[in-house]
Amino acid sequence: MKKSIYIGLFLFLSYSSFGQADTSKIEQYCQVIATPRLLSNKVTIDIDFGEEKSFWRDTRLKTYDGRLKKFNTIIDALNFMGKEGWLFINAYPVRDNQTEIYHFAFRKLFSKSEIEGLR
Repeated sequence: MKKSIYIGLFLFLSYSSFGQADTSKIEQYCQVIATPRLLSNKVTIDIDFGEEKSFWRDTRLKTYDGRLKKFNTIIDALNFMGKEGWLFINAYPVRDNQTEIYHFAFRKLFSKSEIEGLR
């Protein structure tokens, strides 16, 4: 009996000693979209993380205390993304009638465990 306990303990310890954490990184992307407001100098900022949009679920960006995150200017939104660790890739305007909508692309490296925890 003792022999089988020792063998089981040895096999368990040798198996767990070879287990390593997965440290591989996954690159994720997001897009900041700045749309001018009608009859105003201000813009509406939308951040697209690629999540599914739903009429029933509020996917708007919120602060850590649960309030809706609002930005004063485009630069305020870009600075926010930089503070969160996102790296700027590219910016391009899209013309819609007389309005130019600006798109800013960002990327960030995440560990696999962070990505799996978000899903």
